Amino acid sequence: MPELTEFAGKFGLKIITVKDLIAYRVKKESLVRRVAGTKLPTSYGSDFTAILYANDIDRLNHIALVKGDIHPEDVVLVRVHSECLTGDVFGSLRCDCGEQLHHAMEIIDKEGKGVLLYMRQEGRGIGIEGKLKAYELQDKGKDTVEANLALGYKADLRDYGVGAQILRDIGVRKMRLLTNNPKKIIGLEGYGLDVVARVPIETHPHAKNIHYLKVKKNKLGHMLEKV
Repeated sequence: MPELTEFAGKFGLKIITVKDLIAYRVKKESLVRRVAGTKLPTSYGSDFTAILYANDIDRLNHIALVKGDIHPEDVVLVRVHSECLTGDVFGSLRCDCGEQLHHAMEIIDKEGKGVLLYMRQEGRGIGIEGKLKAYELQDKGKDTVEANLALGYKADLRDYGVGAQILRDIGVRKMRLLTNNPKKIIGLEGYGLDVVARVPIETHPHAKNIHYLKVKKNKLGHMLEKV
């Protein structure tokens, strides 16, 4: 890097990071492609249209569950849900993810129109391996933020640029966002979407996840009234 800085100064060149380049491309180019679309009857929200998207940056697939016809002038109810294998699939009680996922589907079904965007960002972006290693550290006394930091990760590594592109492809421009996380609002608005309202989506705390929820509230800024 020092040599690069010297070289750039000598010839009047600018330096950017790979992260800067990706952020620019996400804002200026379409990096997602529709791969498949089908009807999906569910237990938590009746019938949805499931649309699979491919991301040409990290090669991950993301799924949008869409209900109703979405038009750019609509204010659409949207939930952006990050993958949680342990909670969504196995019913883990260490978090509130699975409950939030199913509750969001039910809320959108009741609304009659909306989008649930399922993003492959396991463990706030650290992946399933990192997440389970973080759980090991939590078993020894660290909280969810301390565990991530001890493993060399940031507290939250999620990025919403690709999610914003998927929502725009579906037709969403303005939304009521189902979230307790104000940073998610900032993340989506940073990519040209208008969050006109926040809709809380709280679950009932219990003995297995109350400490986790308190950390989300006190260290990550989540708006949780029941904690």
